[in-house]
Amino acid sequence: MNAPLIELKDVQRYYGAGETEVRALDGVSLTIRSGEFVAIIGQSGSGKSTLMNILGCLDRPTGGSYTIRGQNVSELEADALAALRRQTFGFIFQRYNLLGSVSASENVEIPAVYAGLKLAERKEKAAGLLARLGLGERLHHKPGQLSGGQQQRVAVARALVNDAEVILADEPTGALDSGSSHDLLNLLEELHSEGRTIILITHDPKVAARAKRVIEIRDGRIVDDTGAEVSVPEEAAGYRQQRKGPSPLVQVAESVKMAFRSLRANLFRTALTLLGVIIGVSAVVAMLAIGEGSRADVMARFESMGPNLLFVRPGAPGQRMRGSEVATLTIEDAQAIGELENILAAVPSRGGRATLRVGGQDYQTSIEGTSQDWPIAQNRKLIHGTFFARSDVDRRTGVVVLGTTAAGNLFPDVSRAVGQYVFIGGAPFEVAGILEERGATAWGQDQDDVALVPISTAMMRLFGQRSLSSITVAVADTRQIAETEASVHSLLLSRHGVEDFQIRNTASILESVEQTQNSFSILLGSVAAISLLVGGIGVMNIMLVSVSERTREIGVRMATGARRSDIMTQFMVESLVVGGLGGIAGVLIGLGVCMILSYSGMTVAVTALPAILAFSSALGTGLVFGLLPARKAARLDPVAALASE
Repeated sequence: MNAPLIELKDVQRYYGAGETEVRALDGVSLTIRSGEFVAIIGQSGSGKSTLMNILGCLDRPTGGSYTIRGQNVSELEADALAALRRQTFGFIFQRYNLLGSVSASENVEIPAVYAGLKLAERKEKAAGLLARLGLGERLHHKPGQLSGGQQQRVAVARALVNDAEVILADEPTGALDSGSSHDLLNLLEELHSEGRTIILITHDPKVAARAKRVIEIRDGRIVDDTGAEVSVPEEAAGYRQQRKGPSPLVQVAESVKMAFRSLRANLFRTALTLLGVIIGVSAVVAMLAIGEGSRADVMARFESMGPNLLFVRPGAPGQRMRGSEVATLTIEDAQAIGELENILAAVPSRGGRATLRVGGQDYQTSIEGTSQDWPIAQNRKLIHGTFFARSDVDRRTGVVVLGTTAAGNLFPDVSRAVGQYVFIGGAPFEVAGILEERGATAWGQDQDDVALVPISTAMMRLFGQRSLSSITVAVADTRQIAETEASVHSLLLSRHGVEDFQIRNTASILESVEQTQNSFSILLGSVAAISLLVGGIGVMNIMLVSVSERTREIGVRMATGARRSDIMTQFMVESLVVGGLGGIAGVLIGLGVCMILSYSGMTVAVTALPAILAFSSALGTGLVFGLLPARKAARLDPVAALASE
């Protein structure tokens, strides 16, 4: 006689404690050998389903010992139990427990996936088994398109796909008509004749009578064991196979396929989940592009002034009054600075607002009194006419140079404005030239909405003051700009006696502006990141709902050999798929928004880094926020999961 395949000694399974304690199994001892056909019969609540769960390694006994081929099952970890189920058992459940979202063939393939069979091999085996069971024409039908008997045959094929040594059938005829029940029992007898061990759980004596051995259980104890001494063939153990489980690549590929199935099954919910990620990613891409574009625009405008400038402003360091209200700089200061070494030009400036009139047309613009060296310091050319000369400054000539905006509002044809007269403050000024177009500053100020007049003329006819708003100093050799700045500081300090002025160079202004723009970009990125965080919370919520809705599916997968890592990988991959899809869509939408803004005139700087960062963040969001649902799914108890509705 064969050595025992399954052996239980004084096995107990208790639920609850104290007065609420339920003894589902109370000291069960049982030996089953390879190749037996055993029926376990009992009424509802007798403990037969609990016994089946323990036999199938879905549940653990409270006490006693359970061994399979001499191996103590109670000593095995969760993944080792999964491997034992995968290699030894095939389950035929009363309620079939088929996955409704996949075809009959794919339902049959599930245990083969976790056994590590290649795709072609498992498809061939599934098709062969279904054909043998009369479902060769129903391979691609989903369970909802099959009758109860056909679904049960799919469940049988699933139990056989890994060449299981032991077939555990829990009330397999409970939901079938008499004809389908007869066919199923004939099939179990056929499988037994091929050498498989059959364990049939039933409450029907007629069904139990088809077995070679009948064990009756009542109140958690075995009360009768008929046919226990039957002999079985020695070759009955030929169906035991050792498989290592799926490779990581196969595991991920199957998880990705299942993820897309799950997303398709709930398209509206999926769309809402993706929306949060899409908004977050597109916001990151668009806002960082806007921030970078703004920064680049500001820096370009400052750099266009050249790196060789010093800016002298009136007022002591830290003084908050505007330059026009502080009278500490004079034209003589500018002339003295211009005589220092390494000075290319020292340009005085006095600014304000004035109304310009041509005929009956009035236009208010910025007006600035300056010197003939203004184009040198501002690095700006003219498109029509010429700039006023030193002689115009000395003689207080009434000439004006207009920006394109101001000229366009006063003259129908800007190119013909040179030589015509503009009235400013009631005095006529001849238009000497038109400046090249420069555009707006980063703060929205139009650099072409300006009128320039000689500084001497402006002070006498327009402002009535001799103090300056600023002095712009152009340095000849930028390598000596620090020394030149120190010379200007010493000169003004000696002339004024007190430090009632401020000096800054282009480099320091650029550094300050760059820091400001970087802070602005960080602010925009932070706002966008919050959107992405909200999207991640949505992913977590939807995955938690998915775990709750698919609890029975998880139980089926565990019963058919899925390890905890398999379940965790599946749900983690689903979260990553959601994050990845949302990331791709978000990047595309963000780039589309950038294109629209660019066409509308806004400066945006699209680079690969924000898109990569946003997409990576979406994947990271899926990974982080998918971890909790995945852990919850992987830690489900197989028995409780299978019993869920």
